[in-house]
Amino acid sequence: MIDYTAEQLLLRDTVREFSRAEILPRVMQRDAAGEFPDEEIRAAAATGLMGIAVPEDLGGFQLDAVSTAMVYEEVSRYSAAVSVILSVHNSLVCAGINLFASPDARSTYLPDLASGKLLGAYCLTEAEAGSDAGSLTTRAIRDGDRYRMTGRKLFVTSGAHAGVYIVFAVTDPEARKSRRLSAFIVDRSSPGLSVSPGEKKLGLLASEINEVVLEDCEVPAANMLGLPGDGFGIALTLLDSGRIGIAAQAVGIGQAALNASLEYATSREQFGQPISNFQAIQWKLADMSTEVDAARLLVTRAAMLKDAGEQFGAEAAKAKLFASEMANRATSAAIQIHGGYGYIRDYGVERLFRDAKATELYEGTSEIQRMVIARALLRDYES
Repeated sequence: MIDYTAEQLLLRDTVREFSRAEILPRVMQRDAAGEFPDEEIRAAAATGLMGIAVPEDLGGFQLDAVSTAMVYEEVSRYSAAVSVILSVHNSLVCAGINLFASPDARSTYLPDLASGKLLGAYCLTEAEAGSDAGSLTTRAIRDGDRYRMTGRKLFVTSGAHAGVYIVFAVTDPEARKSRRLSAFIVDRSSPGLSVSPGEKKLGLLASEINEVVLEDCEVPAANMLGLPGDGFGIALTLLDSGRIGIAAQAVGIGQAALNASLEYATSREQFGQPISNFQAIQWKLADMSTEVDAARLLVTRAAMLKDAGEQFGAEAAKAKLFASEMANRATSAAIQIHGGYGYIRDYGVERLFRDAKATELYEGTSEIQRMVIARALLRDYES
């Protein structure tokens, strides 16, 4: 059993009640209509969930990594779409600004991000550069006290609703790949920035993804994160933490699938008895429960290493790899347990099934996680 603190247990219960009250009543409507959850995000801001990566002196409620993972898991039990909006906003945007921005930029952006006045988005992926971040083509050219940025970013979560973006661009095309990139804070109002309509996708229908287009977009040099050439390292640092969040999201989806399956199996009768009496169903439930617990333990281990200030990249990759693949197995099993009803939207498990797939893709595919794990394993063995 994980030895959570009293404060963490209180946080878990608070977020669970928030999710039941503010997210659950509209989750089916949001998914069916593909509606962005504006009211839910405003409620999350009022509860403090938009500032969990922002220090208290800048208006936030900064949490440790274990507590942050708990937040994402609890929200994901009710809506993975809301969870991924919170995860990108907090773990990538707020954390990125808090860790790498200048003091002036931190005080300019973080209070509004923590209050929910601004929503954050993260712009890394391009048409020819997804997993290979070192091959980005978006350019940022210095022009006095500004940079002029040109390029196109894909799959930007909350792209149309965001008020601020973290954008990665090439500032030194002659440098080695790991030093070519820099990272910038870009305002939505920046001249030359535009956002396309949302993409039509399989799941997470209440969470939009957009293309962000930069055409000679002007960005103050003071909005650079870190120093020129730091972008690749910043991206890797933020993605390591973000992977813990996505793994926690997958645990929440898996737990929701298990909970729905338990409820259905104990109430649905066939051959004169609940289907939970049948070994075929019991074994599915047992496997789901075991894998959800194992995934949660992997997530917690990675988060605890981060909180302790130790290296956690490989552990975050293991957590995301296992948890995301677990969520896909668990939601598939949930549909099977529900039988024909599992294929019908009114029962909700088909939404979990659609949402689970994304966890194997964003913030590094399962194949990338295996590369990270294998490299760390071989490096440790050779040393």
